[in-house]
Amino acid sequence: MAAFIFAAGVIPRPAAAQSTVQWWVTTGDKTALLSLQTPLGFSEASGDHAPDITVDADQKFQPIDGFGFALTGGSAQHLIDMQPENRHRLLRQLFDPVQGIGISYLRVSIGSSDLNDHTFSYDDLPAGQTDTALKRFNLAEDTADVIPVLQEILAINPRIKILGSPWSAPLWMKTNHHIQAGHLKKEYYPVYARYFVRYIQAMQAHGIAIDAITVQNEPFNDGNTPSMQFFAKEELHFIKNDLGPAFRAAGIHTKIILYDHNCDAPEYPISILTDPEVRPYVDGSGFHLYAGPITAMTRVHNAFPDKNLYFTEYMLVNFSHLFTGISKQVSRIIIGATRNWSRNVILWNLAANSQFEPHTDHGGCDMCQGAVSIDGDSVTRNVAYYAMGQFAKFVPAGSVRVASTENDLWPNVAFLTPTGKTVLVVANQAGESRECHIRYAGKTLQARLPADAVATFTW
Repeated sequence: MAAFIFAAGVIPRPAAAQSTVQWWVTTGDKTALLSLQTPLGFSEASGDHAPDITVDADQKFQPIDGFGFALTGGSAQHLIDMQPENRHRLLRQLFDPVQGIGISYLRVSIGSSDLNDHTFSYDDLPAGQTDTALKRFNLAEDTADVIPVLQEILAINPRIKILGSPWSAPLWMKTNHHIQAGHLKKEYYPVYARYFVRYIQAMQAHGIAIDAITVQNEPFNDGNTPSMQFFAKEELHFIKNDLGPAFRAAGIHTKIILYDHNCDAPEYPISILTDPEVRPYVDGSGFHLYAGPITAMTRVHNAFPDKNLYFTEYMLVNFSHLFTGISKQVSRIIIGATRNWSRNVILWNLAANSQFEPHTDHGGCDMCQGAVSIDGDSVTRNVAYYAMGQFAKFVPAGSVRVASTENDLWPNVAFLTPTGKTVLVVANQAGESRECHIRYAGKTLQARLPADAVATFTW
């Protein structure tokens, strides 16, 4: 795996091994929940134990844009219904890196997702009508909850990155005129491109910068409510002939991300990126992990190493009073994505209530658990909150992934922060506590990790 070459910007420099190593642990039995442990220290390496993990902070790979969740319409609805002081306290616990876990990346739906209590676009019309001039375009639905919540979040962390993804175009633009399935009519490609432009400009007018968009959430999915299929050849032509030129003409610098679906079809983004006319408009490709191997991301990276990779959705959940299997989920999803060139990790989703509401009828997800469950002003933190906290709190945007030993017995990933701190996240998937030997800059650290534990070390 070749190292990432930085074209510009400040490259973090590793510090020497520190005498004091801080570390935090979350366990499947919940005896530790992002809990600070007794500090450890590096010592001179001996020949008694071969290292399980060697960290080389001089070998750098991809930059990190952030870690976070999808702020669905349902998430925002629960948040906006809280008492203001309780909501602000919770948002600080989520987005403030000192007082909370420091979420640095959000995904929002362009229009409704299946975790809204009803479906909508920003240009809904009675059956039989069209609006090719987009005169009736408006963000009225989002002004009730998503926009004010985002504004409050941005007041806490103004640098948070936001990705927008549509679940469906307005029904009058679709081949089947239905909220599920269908395709975008070719005659409306230019109109839909301007729909994206209007969305980005309208959000900016509310003080919300959209850093990136995906063209279509899950473009193979025809069963969600809402949903729309958008196959590779269609997406290629839409970006090359309509969306890319529309962004350029409007002076839009929001990144365009391909695909936004599972790891079982890396051919989708590869087939688009082979077109030299579309490549200049495309920043990279987004992936989910409900099917296929996470290594598909590396396959796309190897084919087009100048294009970025993003992990845009997966649901990390627990349906019991324990977090059993947290180490395996973190290993597969967050460690897996970052070791396979992803610049971010977004989990699905930020908040629901304890009954996994709201969701749309007949195609909405009725088992999607939030990182937090919000029932009125009562908040329960679920497994995704702590799993993401093991990364987001310690690996800020601007960090870079660095080399560490690939070891199936000790899944791990390492980063170098902008201030020169080294961060190593390690998972113990075993059913018993084990001692892990970590080597850095010629020195060794020994740490005993509890069973089914995720540990974050910083020095």
